[in-house]
Amino acid sequence: MKLWGGRFTKATDSFTDHFHSSISFDSRMYKQDIEGSIAHAAMLGRQGIIPMEDCELIQKTLKEILVDIESGKVEFDEKAEDIHMNIETILIQRIGDTGKRLHTGRSRNDQVALDIRMYLKEQIKDIKVLVKELMTVLNNMAEKNTDTIMPGYTHMQNAQPVTLAHHLLAYVEMFKRDYDRLSDTYKRTNVMPLGSGALAATTYPLDRDFVAEQLGFAAITLDSMDGVSDRDFVIELLSALSIIMMHLSRFCEEIIIWNSQQYKFVEMDDAYSTGSSIMPQKKNPDMAELIRGKTGRVYGHLMAMLTVMKGIPLAYNKDMQEDKEGVFDAVDTLKMCLPVFTRMIDTMTVNKENMYNAARKGFMNATDAADWLVKQGVPFRDAHAIIGRLVLYCINSGKNLDDLTLEEYKAVSTVFTEDIYNAISLETCVNTRTVKGGPSEEYIKGLIKSNKKIIAEMK
Repeated sequence: MKLWGGRFTKATDSFTDHFHSSISFDSRMYKQDIEGSIAHAAMLGRQGIIPMEDCELIQKTLKEILVDIESGKVEFDEKAEDIHMNIETILIQRIGDTGKRLHTGRSRNDQVALDIRMYLKEQIKDIKVLVKELMTVLNNMAEKNTDTIMPGYTHMQNAQPVTLAHHLLAYVEMFKRDYDRLSDTYKRTNVMPLGSGALAATTYPLDRDFVAEQLGFAAITLDSMDGVSDRDFVIELLSALSIIMMHLSRFCEEIIIWNSQQYKFVEMDDAYSTGSSIMPQKKNPDMAELIRGKTGRVYGHLMAMLTVMKGIPLAYNKDMQEDKEGVFDAVDTLKMCLPVFTRMIDTMTVNKENMYNAARKGFMNATDAADWLVKQGVPFRDAHAIIGRLVLYCINSGKNLDDLTLEEYKAVSTVFTEDIYNAISLETCVNTRTVKGGPSEEYIKGLIKSNKKIIAEMK
């Protein structure tokens, strides 16, 4: 007989049991379910809702069940539907009618809302640690490459010279925002719904604040209907995870390009590459490609959850059981991708010479040449046109701007002097951009130092 079976005159179909059951995926919340039940039992005893001796026996037995689960001595039953009823069934089997008192003053609706919040709080903490480790690796790598000049791109066309440090620190900024989003999501996850009952709370004199304190929650939900039907925190976490995956995917795309034979900016470590079954020369950036591919998987879970929730009237509906598999898989996917990505970046070899040579091509110093003319009193639009004509001349002649003789410069504008050569050197192009946010070595070193402090203070 089901724990809820008093109303029914016949058993559910075996296929219904399988379709209805969530134990195959929510069993991972066994620890949170037991911890929540222990705190609930303590509150019931403290409030005199159940005898204190029953409270103590329930708590003691739940702790024993936790040990047995973690040692592999417990096998969950699909017919008990979910982790909550599985544990309650085991409790009743062990201590009889006393175990039946545990569910006093609560519903599976507020119980599952509690469990998933507790579980995701722990996962958010774990993910924040992984993001912090990645930021540390990127910042340290930047510190080693403050003078590694490389092309900066817009529209995937050579644009202006930057440094690898500047490029890497752009991703540090992205992951800082990701870390903040996770922290914000944690705040809204860290609210306890237990005591909301099925949707309208209960007539028992529950002390919800006591339970929240026991379980480490910062606050309690203030409306019982919202308490059982809110899954904003799941959607918010899926959104934060999707954005992290998007950032990883963008960087993976660049790594894949940089690792190609056409670029050769980096070489992936053998430990994070694979070969071809037919082409013996191949060394493929499969880890980067897999992370890029798995990004769509996490996006899918976000869209699925938004779709599940969009038409649900208050309060709890069984549709909401669909919250778990998606967010569990998204969390698992990200927790797998982040360490692989971090190690892949940390072990790759940077080919500084190839980066520098690539920065010499494509007239990446053209803007600096125009700026030099402006500083000599030439209006910017005129300077832009002069350098445009020089670029066209270089293209037709197969030259770069720094290959031109002074006579060739003067043939287009008499304003040019020998000083133009220093002005358009890659080192000058990078290091005279001292505006905050720019690529100059002086500014970048300061940013790296600031990042170290910020990362060390992240909690």
